Amino acid sequence: MAIINDLRATTTGKVFTASVVCGTTAYFVFRERQGHKRTVPVSVNYHFTRKCNKTCRFCFHTEKSSDIATEDEMKRGLKLLKDAGMRKINFAGGEPSLYRKELSMLCQYCKIDLKLESVSIISNGTLIKKPWLQRNAQYIDVLGVSCDSFDDKTNTAIGRGTGNNVKMLFELREWCRELVIKFKLNTVVCTLNWQEDMAATVAQLDPFRRKCFQVLVVGGENDASEEQTEEDKRKRDARQLLISKEQFQAFCSKHKHLRCFVPEPNDLMASSYLILDECLCFLDKGGAKEKQSGYILKVGVEEALKQITCDKEAFIKRGGEYDWSKDVPGQASGCGNGLPKEVEF
Repeated sequence: MAIINDLRATTTGKVFTASVVCGTTAYFVFRERQGHKRTVPVSVNYHFTRKCNKTCRFCFHTEKSSDIATEDEMKRGLKLLKDAGMRKINFAGGEPSLYRKELSMLCQYCKIDLKLESVSIISNGTLIKKPWLQRNAQYIDVLGVSCDSFDDKTNTAIGRGTGNNVKMLFELREWCRELVIKFKLNTVVCTLNWQEDMAATVAQLDPFRRKCFQVLVVGGENDASEEQTEEDKRKRDARQLLISKEQFQAFCSKHKHLRCFVPEPNDLMASSYLILDECLCFLDKGGAKEKQSGYILKVGVEEALKQITCDKEAFIKRGGEYDWSKDVPGQASGCGNGLPKEVEF
């Protein structure tokens, strides 16, 4: 692994950039100014809604509120993030496609007005229709779809069974190929699917990136008691779905030959994501209980980031920066064709 360091002077201080070169390049920046270091929000996950049309048992961003910011508030917050150094935005939920009008506005604003390098969406895919994707394709670099199993009984037990998950995934994949949108898969590995070998179908779907997360319990989000989940169907208890490190590694061993494969155990996942919630506050999900920063429109991005933990080393280790911009037509690549015989991790 090669480490490339660059130091350049600016009018406001010194900027240190560290890039880790190992197949995928990772990136983080901090600024020295008057004796302190400032975290730059290079990549942000904006969960602008908590509402969802599914009931995944392990969900770590549950429907604790129905709040959603106004268009003006969203744009002001995103502009602050851009000014602070954001280069990539990922729109998530809940299920972001429940708000198709707002999602269209957000994608267009970030791509056209803010000129971000990457605009991505993570969705369960069930509400995304081809006409909507056609109208917004020019503003979207990456479409990520949650896919925890190719067995409908397993998906139903998890909370997102539809009866046609596989058909839906292949339709979305073809639309993305046609519209030159990068296609990504996300899998949460838990007690219900850790023994499943999904590699052959993943290879057929040919995503450019396939992330596999070890199921994570977040205090105040998915650690409700059985009695609480019975009283309030919005509450979740992921503790019964926890797997060991060995079980997660067993799942990974079945899929690591796919060059799109990106494993994320709990220690890499917990504090390496910058999560902005529906109230335009950063969330820290790495501690025993979820922590919320101040409102960025009031305290500013820099101050809000000081109030949470941001693990830059874990961000680098999990390959937090990658080739996240839209493919050139005819040059799209995935993991299904021409797979290498051996891939070392």
